[in-house]
Amino acid sequence: MLAVSPVTLKIETASDGETATLRLIGRLESGNLGELEAQVRRLRPPLVFDLDEVTLVDVAVVRFLVACESDGVALVHCAPYIREWMGREEGRGERRPPWS
Repeated sequence: MLAVSPVTLKIETASDGETATLRLIGRLESGNLGELEAQVRRLRPPLVFDLDEVTLVDVAVVRFLVACESDGVALVHCAPYIREWMGREEGRGERRPPWS
């Protein structure tokens, strides 16, 4: 029997001196939010989340993204299904971003 380990989240950081970009790669699940929140606290807005290579999200992450975007974090390359899910979650008691 072959055991396949799930792809975990990888976070790559880049900055142009004014705005930091967090390139998120892999599965972005609630278990990864602690690390992502630590990065956000360290870098603080203005931030950009590049979601081009995100393969999976869960509801906690979607709510986190809604809160981040409402507080000024830009989301780029966001998959249509994530955008649609965010729209449904916007009015359902969104989570405050960690830097508030």
